[in-house]
Amino acid sequence: MAAIDEKATQKTPHGSSFRAGVAKVDITTSDPGVKINDPLYAKVLVMDDGKSKLAIIAMDAVAIGGIGDISDDFLPTLRQRIEEELPLKKENLLVNASHTHPPGRLLCDEPELVDRVFGALRRACENMTEVKVGWGIGYEDRIMMNRTLRLKDGRHWTIRHANPCPPDDEVAGVGPVDPEIGILRIDRIDGRPFAVVYNFACHPYLGVPGGGITADYPGFASKVIEETLGHGAMALFLQGAGGDITQVLYKDVHRPRDCEPQGMMLGLSTLEAWRNIETQANVSLSVVSEFAELPRRTDIPERIARLRQEQEKLLKSLRFTSLNFRTFLPLYLKHMMNPEYPLDDAYRYLHGREDLTGIDEQNRRNLAKYLNNIYAMEKLARIEDRIATLQRHQAINDAAGEESITAEVLGVRIGEFVLISAPIEVLVEVGLNVKRASPYKYTFVSAFSNGYMHYGPPAAYCDLGGYEVTECFLAPEWQQIYETKAQEVIRRL
Repeated sequence: MAAIDEKATQKTPHGSSFRAGVAKVDITTSDPGVKINDPLYAKVLVMDDGKSKLAIIAMDAVAIGGIGDISDDFLPTLRQRIEEELPLKKENLLVNASHTHPPGRLLCDEPELVDRVFGALRRACENMTEVKVGWGIGYEDRIMMNRTLRLKDGRHWTIRHANPCPPDDEVAGVGPVDPEIGILRIDRIDGRPFAVVYNFACHPYLGVPGGGITADYPGFASKVIEETLGHGAMALFLQGAGGDITQVLYKDVHRPRDCEPQGMMLGLSTLEAWRNIETQANVSLSVVSEFAELPRRTDIPERIARLRQEQEKLLKSLRFTSLNFRTFLPLYLKHMMNPEYPLDDAYRYLHGREDLTGIDEQNRRNLAKYLNNIYAMEKLARIEDRIATLQRHQAINDAAGEESITAEVLGVRIGEFVLISAPIEVLVEVGLNVKRASPYKYTFVSAFSNGYMHYGPPAAYCDLGGYEVTECFLAPEWQQIYETKAQEVIRRL
């Protein structure tokens, strides 16, 4: 498909200034039966260097189409309104979903959602002011982890609430994370804070005590930033390549689920880096929009068949189990408390009680069998979830009736600050590849943007069994195609 290129020179045109406008709107559902902990927003930032204009919309939503409350028609409808009513190219638009997803309906109905978001975009366009811009990198590694464990057999196991974690003695290591916070600082000409765009890679789904709708850690981070800076400054969170990155306490069962402390840490880490960023007025803006054809996977039936075989093998292993839970638990505790003399005092054994040692051996075999059955049950639960997930993605591909899907790759350069988008839950390794290959130090990936195509794992992961390669309808070749296209876009900025 034809590419759309709006590129400015490296210096702001003589006699012009860099201008920006912001606005936000509450997009939370008004359903009276829904518990709301904190509101969800769409935040808009419009920037103009005199030759190019760009709008960034950061939404507290699970995705821009595909899943959740926003349909696939939302973005085309919004772009049509832009084309008809605003002095902005409809292609020069980056719409990012934070990926917050507490259960239930989150957002207002879609016709109203389009009206609210478009209204905020109009207000931002109508209230532009001269600004200065700077960029930098913050650091935060305390609040997240890679959720896909590396096992000793070379395979992957993803930490999820939908299935148990593997036994500790099967875990060999963990995957990478990206602790960088990409920061775009925007100040008024007099130096007062105007807006902060910050990019970070981590799933936001820990939630709050008592449940309820929440923007999760990005909402609390933005609140810290905005309240600290004052002057009506707006913080816009852009979700990064966090497809396999989760909050560090995601699976914790010993304390209430509470994302607010993690949001506060991210907000403070962003502010720590923000204060060291110098801003300048002479900044250029360039935008490049291209499209990539990503192939759909064709291996799902084969993978389901292999999982069925594994499932059958595990089911057969459950035979010949003597204990039930009532007899297993007290016996297990006795053997854990005193493995050498589990059934009686040591002196009874020392009197040559072969009947005790004999039953101990029998009990150890029965305990081992019961424990093996528990592990088999945990694996069966994971396999059943994987089969259902694969079947869902096979249905998506069957319904599409096409061998590939068109993905928009948007590149933005503001001075030395570069954003490259993906309509995919990009895994962190792919995001790191894009950043390393870029000639610009301040390059960041805005995943979950301008569409939603589920997970995008590295090709090397596809045979290793993690959740992200199951929750995926793309063929492994997607990675090389996307990374190549991303670098093409970056070179044109």
